[in-house]
This record gives sequence, C-alpha cells and structure tokens, in this order.
Amino acid sequence: MGGVGMLEVADLSLDEPEMEAVIFRDEVDEALRQFGSDISMIQQLFPGRSRTQVKLKYKKEERQNPLRLHEALTTRSKDHTHFQLVIEHLKEVAAQEKENSCRDDSTGFPGDEEEEEVAKSEQAEEGVKQAEEGEVEEEREVKATEPDITEVPTKSCGANLKILIASLQACAQTNNLTRGKEIHAFMLRNGFLLTSPLPTTSLINMYSKCNSMTHASTLFDTSSTHHRNVFAYNAIVAGFIANGMPRPALEFYQGMQFSGVTPDKFTFPCVIKACSDVNECLEGRKVHGLVFKFGLEWDVFVGSALVHLYLRFGFAEEAYQVFDELPVRDVVLWNAMINGFAQTGQFGLALEVYKEMGEEGVTPNKFTVTGILSAISMMGDLNNGRAIHGFVVKMGYDSGVAVMNALVDMYGKCKCLRDALKIFEMIPEKDIFSWNSILCVHEQCGDHRGTLRLLDSMLRAGVKPDLVTVTTILPACAHLAALMHGREIHSYMIINGLEKNDDRSFNDVYVKNAVMDMYAKCGSMREAHLVFDKMSYKDVASWNIMIMGYGMHGFGSGALDMFSNMCEAELKPDEVTFVGVLSACSHVGLVSQGQKFLAQMDSLYGVVPTIEHYTCVIDMLGRAGQLEEAYELVSTMPIEASSVVWRAFLAACRLHGNAALAEVPAQQVLELEPEHCGNHVLMSNVYGAVGRYEEVSEVRLTMRQQNVRKEPGCSWIEFGDGVHVFVTGDRTHPEDYLIYAGLNSLNAHLYEGGSMPSVYQDIL
Repeated sequence: MGGVGMLEVADLSLDEPEMEAVIFRDEVDEALRQFGSDISMIQQLFPGRSRTQVKLKYKKEERQNPLRLHEALTTRSKDHTHFQLVIEHLKEVAAQEKENSCRDDSTGFPGDEEEEEVAKSEQAEEGVKQAEEGEVEEEREVKATEPDITEVPTKSCGANLKILIASLQACAQTNNLTRGKEIHAFMLRNGFLLTSPLPTTSLINMYSKCNSMTHASTLFDTSSTHHRNVFAYNAIVAGFIANGMPRPALEFYQGMQFSGVTPDKFTFPCVIKACSDVNECLEGRKVHGLVFKFGLEWDVFVGSALVHLYLRFGFAEEAYQVFDELPVRDVVLWNAMINGFAQTGQFGLALEVYKEMGEEGVTPNKFTVTGILSAISMMGDLNNGRAIHGFVVKMGYDSGVAVMNALVDMYGKCKCLRDALKIFEMIPEKDIFSWNSILCVHEQCGDHRGTLRLLDSMLRAGVKPDLVTVTTILPACAHLAALMHGREIHSYMIINGLEKNDDRSFNDVYVKNAVMDMYAKCGSMREAHLVFDKMSYKDVASWNIMIMGYGMHGFGSGALDMFSNMCEAELKPDEVTFVGVLSACSHVGLVSQGQKFLAQMDSLYGVVPTIEHYTCVIDMLGRAGQLEEAYELVSTMPIEASSVVWRAFLAACRLHGNAALAEVPAQQVLELEPEHCGNHVLMSNVYGAVGRYEEVSEVRLTMRQQNVRKEPGCSWIEFGDGVHVFVTGDRTHPEDYLIYAGLNSLNAHLYEGGSMPSVYQDIL
C-alpha cells in the first residue's frame, strides 16, 4: 500500500482524469486554508507524489468523508492514547462501511499497489485492542451534567456524534481549548448542534473545564431553548463554580427557575456553594427549602454542601442538625464538621465531633488530623495534642508533610518549642509551610534570635521566603532593633514583588505596616515616615505605629502632630492611639496636655479609658515629680488598680527617693504578685537610695525565702553579620576576653578622672 500513517483510515482513491477535473468547492477551500500546513506534512509521507496530487486527494476526501479525514489530520502527530482509540475506531467503521457497500476502490494514489482487505481489517482490530488496553486505567466516569453517549444510535451520524463527544471529553481532560474549538466549528458546520441537546451540553462542559466561560456562556445563550434542559443548566452552573465565578452561577440558576426547568440533585450542591461564596445566607436558606420540597435532604452531596453553607455563616446548630439527619456520613462530611467548627472558633465542639467520629467507627484520615490539630492548637490543649500525635504515628500519617506541619504548629502554640523543633527536623522534604510554621513558633515563644537563625537556614536550603515569612521575620527584627537585617528583608520584598502597590488590599496594608513598625522600633523614624508617606491608603494601625514611634523616641511634638493629622483625615482614634499619645506626653513631660487628653477621651472621641491609659498618666505624673497627684489618681480612678499601675507608681517613688510613699504601692504589688522579682528589686532600690540598709537586707532575705530570683539583665547589639547578645557577667561570648579588656580600660580612665560609677560592680 502506498499510503502510510493516519491517512490509512480514509479511502483516498482518485482516477487520473478525476484529479484533473475536480472543482474546488467553498468548503474545500476553507478546509485547505485551515489545514494547509497538514498538506505539507502529508506530502512528506509520499515523496513520490506531487503537492497537487495530495491536494486533490485531500479535497475529495474532505467532500466525501470529512469527519474521518479531520480526525486523521489533526491527531496525526499527537501521542495520546484516547485519540489513538478514536482513529482506530474510525478504521473499523471505514472497513465496515466498505464491506457493506461492496466498493472496490484503491486505497492509494494512482499507480499504488493494493493490499488485501483481510490484513487491513486484522490490523484495525489489533489497534483497537491495544488502544483499549492502554486506556482502561485513564477512563473516567462522565458526570451527571453530560448525558450518556451510549444511548446514541449506532448509525453513521450517531457513530460520528459519539466520537465527537468522546473527543470533547478528552479535550476537557487535557485542557486542550484549541482542539475543542476545532471540533465545535466542525459540529456547527455539519449541523450536529441541531440534532439534540447532547452536543451543546458536551461543548459547555468542555469550555468550562478549559477555563473559557465566555465561550460557554455564549454557546448557552445562542442555543435553542429546547436544548436548555437540566443537564445544560447543570453544566453551565458547575462551570462557573469551578472557575470561581459564583455570582453568574446564581444568575443562571435563577434563569433556570424562570424557564421552568426543575433542578435535580446535581444542581443543588453547586448552587449552595455559590450562595456560600457570595455570602447570600438568605438565598441559601431558600435553596434548603427547595431541597426539602424535592425530598433531597438526605442526599450526601447536597447535605455536605448545606453543612458547609451553615458553618460558613457560623450557624453551628443548623449545620449539626443537617449533619445529624444524614443517613450516610462519610469521612469527608465528618471532616467538614470538624474544620467548620475549628474555623468558626468553636474548638470544643470540633473536639466533640472528632470523638463522636471515633465512636461511630469512622477512621480519621490525614485531613481529619490536620483539622482537629488546628482546633487543639488554638485551645492550647497539649494533652489531647500529644494523643493525636500518637495516633498519627500509629496510622503512619507522619509521612505527610501537611500533618507534620500541623504538629509543629500545635506544639508551638502550646509553647513546647523543643518538641516543635524536633518534629520540624524529622520532616524529610520541608516546604515553605514547614519553614513558616517553625519561624512563627520561635517568634511566638519570644526566641527572636532563633527566628533570624532559622531564616538563614531557610535561605541556605534554597527555599524562597514568601509574604508570611517576611511578616514573621520583621517583628523579630523590631524586637532586637536589628535595623540592618530589617533593611535587607525590606529590600528583598521590593525586589521580589512582595510589596505591591494595591494599597486597598488588606495584605498589602498589613505588610507595609509591618515594615513601618520595624523601622519605628529600630529607631529609624525617617525611614518609617518614608514608608508611611508612600502609602496611598492608611488605616488606623498605620497612624498608630507612627504616633507610638515618635512618642517612644522622645519626639512628643511629632507624635501630637501625627494625631492631629489623623483626626483631620477623619479617622477615628482607638484605644491604641491614645496609649501612644499619652506615652508621648509622658516621655516629653507634657503633663497638662496628657491630662486633657485623658479627660476628653470618652466625651470627645468616644473611647472609654482603660487601665493602660491610666497607667500612662500615672507614669507621666510620676516622672514630673507630682507623686501626690499620681497617688490621688490611683485611688480615685474608676478601674481597680492592677499590679502594673502600682508598679509604675512605685518606680516614680524610687525615681524621686520618696521611701515613705513607696511603701504603699510596694505593699500592694507584693500582695498582687509576690513572685514578681521586679517588685522586690524596686523596693530594695528605694530603701538603698535613702540609706535604709536594714530594710534592704530584709527585702533580699524575703526574696531568698520565697525563692524569688531576679532575671539577669540582657542587652544586644547588631554588628557585622549578626546580633550579639550579652547578659550580666556573661562569659559565653567567643571574644569575651577582648570585651572585658576594653571594659577594664574604660574603668582605668574613669579612675584617672576621679569618677567611678556605682553601677559598675553590679554590671560585673
């Protein structure tokens, strides 16, 4: 046989006179323009034939057997098992039709030798068998939105329609939009869309899965009203949901009701999800009513969607009622209940559902474990967390990185830093979530140096930080005043596009606030103000950061100016704002201004003063030496004084050496927090300042008897490529001998100048 390749499926016989007399029809011209490149490709398979011969044979076949040649040409070079099956099936159809019509045409070009029909039939059957064996593992069940194609009659047109629909399903599975459009054009030109609703539904499904909802919607709108049945509506609604477009899905559902098409059990799960996504709780309740009316309330998929809907809106009772009435509850539904309760903050109910799940004999899977661990993490329930950890090891779930990440988070929130780090080190392939989890754990536990060390390890491992990473690292830099590290992270954010210009986005404002807070706490108010000025949208937190930063570093006028600008911007101050304003007044001694703000908080700004605001004013009065006024405010304020208030007053008494008045707050703080070392130290310093050394000895004796130990003082400095931390009497630094040599040299210079600080011995 002269013809080779895919063209063997077609009967391409032409007599020489016919080749010279063929008239080019309009549809043949269109086909040639569409598949001109294929003509060149086919000609390479027949080097002994001219391009004219190939064109003429193609034109005749396009006119007589358009579908078979179309399939052969467009899939010739594709290595896809499903398309091979289509071609082999076409071979079988062509052979059967040839046998029925008893035709005796040649299969090649003029002058080619004939091959026996038996050999061709055997080859086709063997090809179908091989293709079917290769496809059996990849076939998927057609969804309810696609009618059963096996019901199509097995005539020539019916067989072609079956092949077209099978090809559309393959395009949907492989996301081959171009191929799907070609099939759509062929179906449109040959009238397949006029026969039944089936082609329309299959095309809608193909466009939906190829993420082309514009084409799907246009096809639906231009189709015959008789073809818009429940399957077509299900396909278009499901397509919009799958592509994250819930609003149009609801609009088509409403059109479905207006057209009188009755929804079925496949319609409601998508519609309920759409109601959940657009926060249409009332519409969701209406759909629930229809579900009950049609008797579908026991369907597991409909019930699962309703459970998600009610949990999304925080209606735990309604969700549990739907869940409890379902006759069949698989593990997915149990997981939905557990995750729903965890996400709505009802952690105790999540734990109860998990226990009930075990009592009913349903085995938890990995998704169950991650859901219940999130609830346990928020509860800080270490005992139950360890029990779940044991179950994870028993079931072999510890091989999954998601489960291990959840365990890291659980131990971290339970303040078990060592256990969290141990789990983290056991993860064989750490992803970005693993690193972010352990970074958050160290930051939450106050190990800021450890957070920065882990960031270095993360970078050495080749893992690229994301937005969560940098927002975790920036507070660590702020706590350590590690300005150089903070600048490096800010530069990384700019270079990698993590600092976007969508200022209305919550994430973008949050990130810029974190950068600004880092600069403010590191003392670089100039850079903090640069970030602030570049923000086109500033929330209350943005203004609060600047006010607190200026007040913290002694720029009282700058803090008050920012507060005035905030009010002019018509943003309402909150509790944090006034803590910053009052702290600024305290640091720069604006006593009358601070008292005025305290008096106007409730009446002018609608903010009720809290214990933090009174503490700021008491500290302000104490710093200014107005101890009697401070004591009067402590005694008359409408809130019961806490240990923090009394300690602030005690510090003021120590500052001004008023031992008599200091005994009042000292007695209060020792009663409220007897184990707090700061109370004893402050009182000891008060007695020492006025020469009452017997009382100093009594305070120290009391500390020893109550086993109260003073935490050593700690300081740090960012130098070179790291942060160096020192405590009192520290000898652990690798260059401690040089440090102490320098300290002794300073000591000698002080002696020579006739000065020796009394605190020097305490430092050593």
